[in-house]
Amino acid sequence: MDMTIIEQAKGLADKVLAQPATEHDIAVVERQLGRYPRGMVAVGARCVCGRPLAVVTRPLLPGGVPFPTTCYLTGPEAVKAISHIEAEGKMKEYNDMLAENEDLRAGYERAHELYLAFRHEIALALEDSEEHIEGTSAGGMPVRVKCLHALLAQTLVMGEGANPIGDMALSAIKHEFDPAVCRCAVENEE
Repeated sequence: MDMTIIEQAKGLADKVLAQPATEHDIAVVERQLGRYPRGMVAVGARCVCGRPLAVVTRPLLPGGVPFPTTCYLTGPEAVKAISHIEAEGKMKEYNDMLAENEDLRAGYERAHELYLAFRHEIALALEDSEEHIEGTSAGGMPVRVKCLHALLAQTLVMGEGANPIGDMALSAIKHEFDPAVCRCAVENEE
């Protein structure tokens, strides 16, 4: 793996783990999801109002369940917006683009490698095993687009430029969701 990817992943993991999820964060995400967020270690991306948009989960959930989806989308407005473009057929469009565009494929492969390196750094820090999910990232990477929710979560957690498909999905939903514009509907109870 490219050393710049490893260094980038370590920097991202260190930044995320430096601010672990608080009880308040967990309670907000539980309301967002309608269930307890198992394995949540940190909020990876927040709305401008401070509410969680995407969380970082550990590679091994309680009870020893392997969990490859390290960047998990939780913000209801983001979930709704990305679901809309999935229903409109954006995944097929993005898959067709992957098949036709060598530069896009290379960027998507790099996003996959970054995801794996990021999860590896999280696993090392938390002393979690990755053996059952080794080589598996999320969202269909590196060969197809299977879940825009996961790809958008990677873009939100790691920043634009981390995943070209996540970036395109974010651009496609800007009219409905933008992390720089608060449209949160879930009350943030103190």
